[in-house]
Amino acid sequence: MQRKGSAVWQGGLKDGKGTISTESGVLKQTQYSFSTRFENGLGTNPEELLAAAHAGCFTMALSAQLGNAGMTASKLETTATVSLEKVADGFAITKSHLDLIAHVPGADKAKFDTAVKNAETGCPVSKLFKAEISVNARLVS
Repeated sequence: MQRKGSAVWQGGLKDGKGTISTESGVLKQTQYSFSTRFENGLGTNPEELLAAAHAGCFTMALSAQLGNAGMTASKLETTATVSLEKVADGFAITKSHLDLIAHVPGADKAKFDTAVKNAETGCPVSKLFKAEISVNARLVS
């Protein structure tokens, strides 16, 4: 299975601008620039897209892990926060923190915690990152 995304950039780093698109068309020439990446300007940026991908991947993986443990969530809400930091040789994504609110009726807390850990380490996006990954999971029965 392969998925494609593309980017076009025009101009210099600070005064240039670009667009990001996905093969599915969900993103189609979506604007990004220096200001959207480093100054909270209007548009998207690679780190925001990685955060969304990590949240989506982890949440699906957790659903599978909960199913393996005999539990079904009525709702899983995950927010990923990706940290882009200045390091010695430029910039690096150093962390991805996942905040989870899980509505799992009748959940066994120990089995839930194991499912969260398995999803954290097992989701393909987590495996891609060379960054510190952490999870704060709140179980709501």
